[in-house]
Amino acid sequence: MMAMIQIGSIAMQLNRKAIKNLHISVLPPDGRVRISAPASMTDTAIRMAVISRIPWIRKQQSDFAKQPRQSDREMVSGECHYLWGRRYRLNLVERKGRHELSVGRGKIHLFVNPGTSLDKKGLVLTEFYRDAIKARIAELMPTWQQHIAVSGVCWGVKKMKTKWGSCNADAKRIWLNLELAKKPPECLEYILVHELVHLLERRHNDRFRAHMDRFLPDWRERRALLNQSPLANERWIY
Repeated sequence: MMAMIQIGSIAMQLNRKAIKNLHISVLPPDGRVRISAPASMTDTAIRMAVISRIPWIRKQQSDFAKQPRQSDREMVSGECHYLWGRRYRLNLVERKGRHELSVGRGKIHLFVNPGTSLDKKGLVLTEFYRDAIKARIAELMPTWQQHIAVSGVCWGVKKMKTKWGSCNADAKRIWLNLELAKKPPECLEYILVHELVHLLERRHNDRFRAHMDRFLPDWRERRALLNQSPLANERWIY
């Protein structure tokens, strides 16, 4: 059941669920606040819990506001695009033949037919990102499955609006966000390990953090690196 509550100047989305504890999320890109609360929790108890977290909420919203964002993509020469955390200039070349893309000397060279639409140019770049991230995941996955002692994990890549990754522990399936191909490689590995650890512990509790500390001791630094990387206008922080 969805509802809205207002505390001071902050409007928040309230979602009552069959859970034990209250959770507060500040979502990008504009710092929208979402509250997940136990179905049995009273409105007064929810408001008191949220009021105690107002300084934290405002800090998260401030961080979103300060975070650098990419401009809207126009797919023209000279435009900046990111691959594995590095910034590249787009070199658009119109010529007859198959659409192709290559990377070298600080540039992404995009070869397309004359008159190719903006959407089609973007699709060529998107598929390049998809191939790049799938290749990197395929390299990382066997090592980390063995290290964490999980097996039979299915994985996929897709665009996601509010998460860098997700895990269905019952199905042993994880999804990773396509946008991670634009971030430093350490960020992809952090999210991959994060989702695999959810196969051992579903919640973000002390046990989960202990696993992360054991398997990837610098995960907090990697998380900070991910959250500091430039965002596209529609992106957010994990």
